[in-house]
Amino acid sequence: MVNTGRKIEFQIRQLKPDDVHLMKDLLDCFGEAFDEMASYRDYRPDDGYLRELLSGDSFIALVALVDNIVVGGLASYELKKFEQRRSEIYIYDLAVAERYRRQGVATGLIDRLKLIAKNRGAWVVFVQADYVDEPAIKLYSKLGIREDVLHFDIPLDDL
Repeated sequence: MVNTGRKIEFQIRQLKPDDVHLMKDLLDCFGEAFDEMASYRDYRPDDGYLRELLSGDSFIALVALVDNIVVGGLASYELKKFEQRRSEIYIYDLAVAERYRRQGVATGLIDRLKLIAKNRGAWVVFVQADYVDEPAIKLYSKLGIREDVLHFDIPLDDL
């Protein structure tokens, strides 16, 4: 149990291949938190795909549980570097259900990811935030060093 000295106690669990049901609950949590249920539910991969994803070395999924219910989580990727024998961990998605926010859940998830990253030999954990996402910017500013960069999506439609 993680006790942050705040209102709730929660457990953090790293998902394994047999945790497909929790991965689906995490996808629902993301859909609700980001108000994008269609993105996270309508085209959801099958159980075999999710099991394979959770079996791989590069994908890390963590969930925060209160009474065995997913109340938050993160999905991240380990990026092995080529210029040195080390890696970076990229937080792709992080969300906490609205009623559990500002109670240490997101910080607890990131703290656990930092331990995993250190054990894997990573040298940094990084995350992106949208300029308009003030709660995320406030959280990440508390935990790390801000770098202002540009992000570009390169479409594959013209291939």
